[in-house]
Amino acid sequence: MDRKTLKYCLWSAGTALTAAGFLAFLVAPGRTPKEKRAPFIGRNYAHRGLHRIDRSIPENSLPAFEAAARIGYGVELDVHITRDGELIVFHDDNTKRLCGVDSRVEDMTWSELCKLRIAGTEYGIPLLSEALEVLGTHCPVIIELKRGPRDREMCRKTYALMKRYGGRYCVESFDPGIVFWFRRHAPEILRGQLAYDPAEMVKDTSRLNAFLVGNLLTNFITRPHFISYGLGRKPLLVRFCERMGAMKVAWVSRDWASEKKNDAVIFEYYRPRVKY
Repeated sequence: MDRKTLKYCLWSAGTALTAAGFLAFLVAPGRTPKEKRAPFIGRNYAHRGLHRIDRSIPENSLPAFEAAARIGYGVELDVHITRDGELIVFHDDNTKRLCGVDSRVEDMTWSELCKLRIAGTEYGIPLLSEALEVLGTHCPVIIELKRGPRDREMCRKTYALMKRYGGRYCVESFDPGIVFWFRRHAPEILRGQLAYDPAEMVKDTSRLNAFLVGNLLTNFITRPHFISYGLGRKPLLVRFCERMGAMKVAWVSRDWASEKKNDAVIFEYYRPRVKY
């Protein structure tokens, strides 16, 4: 090998190592001791509570949480903030799909929302405090904070409420700004970045946001402890992040196979083991 070729090879190797190091910096997860992860590892989490496909027990309802807690499952639930500053458990930004009223959740007051019924049942939209009371302190809870115009207030009030809660919980969001809030103001809490295949994410958000979040390129800001990634294809950078130690959470599983390669599983419409 002549000197020119050797020089080129060394330059190429150096460039590749620099690029790899830069990507590692971008997508690296946050460090967390094993004891902080331990209560959440190897568990199945009922997606929006243990609801039924026929909606007789609807998603994110008190009976769905009660059913999950009775068996011992962990629970995943969704939090919004109302116009008058109350924290409620509800998934959609709009109440149309579940309650038949075409209105944005954050444009409604709690007194307006509590009159609605979920999926034609007798059950109403619960406050986060009511959901926690039903769940008790025996099963771990994954709290997904939904994006909105008053994220900081929602984060602050959720944190204040959860500090009074005696159970085990962690937080996650699709919004890196929310995950960053917890990194800055509540670093002791296990936090996670929600994402899925960028090719699918683009249907629900901007192309840029889908690319950045779907490839975990906002991790350098948020340093999540776990990655809650949708089932299916995982980009190289997501797998790279997992190899660097991020806890792997899968959603939404509908069969037992998801337990094989994940540290925790968010499931619906079947009855897996409580722990695996």
